[in-house]
Amino acid sequence: MEPVEINAGAWYLRATRPAQWAADTGYSWDVCEPTSGEPLAEVTADAGTGEITARGDSDAAAAGTEAVRRFLLHLVAQPGQ
Repeated sequence: MEPVEINAGAWYLRATRPAQWAADTGYSWDVCEPTSGEPLAEVTADAGTGEITARGDSDAAAAGTEAVRRFLLHLVAQPGQ
């Protein structure tokens, strides 16, 4: 899968580690403050288990985790898109 950027309202999730995306082994994002682009947290999702982990600023990590959860649910509901 190609890396996907996510706009999560007050936060912007910038895809990182494109090799993992290409291999479909995992997906990761920096959770950034949208006006400065400063990364404040990181969220990762394991492609095999769907486990989501986050670290960094607690507000950014929580918002990023929820955005990634919605993204993964969309992938499951709409395979191949």
